[in-house]
Amino acid sequence: MQGEFERANYGQEHRHSSVKVVCVTYIMTTAIIGLGLIGGSIALECKALNHNVIGVDKSPDHQSQALELGIVDSVETLEVAAQKADIIVLAIPVNHIEMLLPDLLNKIHPKAVVIDVGSTKKAICEAVKEHPRRGRFVAGHPLAGTEFSGPTAAHLDLFRGKKNLICEEESSDEDALDAALVLFNNIGLQSMFMNAENHDKHLAYVSHLSHVSSFMLGLTVLDIEKDQKQIHNLASTGFQSTVRLAKSSPQTWAPIFDKNSEYLVESLDSYIDYLTKFKTAIENGDKETAMGMMVQANDIKRVLNGIRLNVVKLS
Repeated sequence: MQGEFERANYGQEHRHSSVKVVCVTYIMTTAIIGLGLIGGSIALECKALNHNVIGVDKSPDHQSQALELGIVDSVETLEVAAQKADIIVLAIPVNHIEMLLPDLLNKIHPKAVVIDVGSTKKAICEAVKEHPRRGRFVAGHPLAGTEFSGPTAAHLDLFRGKKNLICEEESSDEDALDAALVLFNNIGLQSMFMNAENHDKHLAYVSHLSHVSSFMLGLTVLDIEKDQKQIHNLASTGFQSTVRLAKSSPQTWAPIFDKNSEYLVESLDSYIDYLTKFKTAIENGDKETAMGMMVQANDIKRVLNGIRLNVVKLS
């Protein structure tokens, strides 16, 4: 174990060390449910791996765009895709994954593998904890993305050199987990293992809080600066990079915030405490406290440098 993570290193001696990329004589059929940024990008990677890629999406616009852009080979209903696919990837909002997954496991053929790529894990894993076919499910979370959404945002190499978290791997059948690891590896992801509760707690701080902060910064500026022309005139690269995540899809992020509300509220409480302390220092002309907080915050460079070095090493 590395802290709370176990890295899926194929050279190590553990239950996953037998994973190999094997040449096969049949064409793998992969169904992607949800043809947005993540699902569409996985679909493109699967096509590059010569999979037959079936797309499933409730939006007629997304269906037509995915076909026109060559993201998928065909578009089918969920029922048809469940019967045809060897691998099914759920790339839809986390609340829909939680609702859809139990019934989907009832519909797949016996050796099919279902993988989700949602940004929260505890509620999804709980939804199928007692399901008789729980072993065919692998709970994944690629740590990759942009602020853009929809099929037009999908592109190859989104996942290259990025990390992927797999939760409750002990509940997945070994062949299902191996199939998921091969897919994740082939699209450029380095997989690590983590329990679902720790996943949601840590992601609340390092991902979900930053999205809330960006959304609320955008809202604050829009509220204060009614003359939007001046926003365009005065916005610097600093503002644009800080507020970039506010362009993310609310349809994606609202369910994430809801499903991870316990840990998100905890992280917001801590964030608000620091904001309040900094505001008080500014109000009181306490330059020493304000300076000290900023100097302390500068230590984030050490953390970010470590993350970059780790990504380079993993890639």
